[in-house]
Amino acid sequence: MKPVAILQHETSQGPGVLLDHLRQRGISYELISPCDEGRTPMRARDYRGIVVLGSNHCANEQLRWIEQERCLLQNALAGDVPVLGHCFGAQMLARAMGARVWRNPCANIGWSRVWITPHAQARMDLPAQATIFNWHYDTFEIPQGATRTMYGSHCLNKGFVHGPHWAFQGHLEVTAQSVRDWCNEGAPELREAGGPAVQTRAQILAQLPMHINQLHQIAARTYSAWTAQLQRPRLFFMPPWGEARLALA
Repeated sequence: MKPVAILQHETSQGPGVLLDHLRQRGISYELISPCDEGRTPMRARDYRGIVVLGSNHCANEQLRWIEQERCLLQNALAGDVPVLGHCFGAQMLARAMGARVWRNPCANIGWSRVWITPHAQARMDLPAQATIFNWHYDTFEIPQGATRTMYGSHCLNKGFVHGPHWAFQGHLEVTAQSVRDWCNEGAPELREAGGPAVQTRAQILAQLPMHINQLHQIAARTYSAWTAQLQRPRLFFMPPWGEARLALA
């Protein structure tokens, strides 16, 4: 069976609990590092689904691998191969669908509340509100034909769906350890960042035990709903050998 392609761009921004979800359900996957490998697959139909994770880069940067990812996502859209974008991946999906990506009025780093639309509540079995983890400076417009799924106080467009293609301007995939690692790696950045939606390293880590379990529940429900759309192996009924011989007689 075809695997799910997971495009990872940063060591500290791995697939986290998404990987656990895929393994528990016996869904094969292929981890791809476009930045390090200098390549991005071009044929979306070689995969059951495409997952694009976060990045320290901006989706509008003129880099070869970013352009290749945009082409891959457009190929997935054309072939109806489900896409799941996280943060940078959400911005890339928006770009692939012809929507704009630009600088958000303020940086969004740390834990923050989002409101979930009735459509997303029903489709993903989610509550009306949730607290998710964020680390982004940019935002996107909702692509034509897509539906907003989440919105926040300091960033209006926190997610959208368009058929089997889902985008989240935040990180549902993080684990407690990956948040700690990210804060350690990004400590200089946190000292420089500021604004009404930016938390300090101390605040992020202090709130980690309070929010991580609920975030994992949100992720589990969301990933279950998304992977339910993936192509499943076809099952064929094979009659007993005796019946098969009679049918051929």
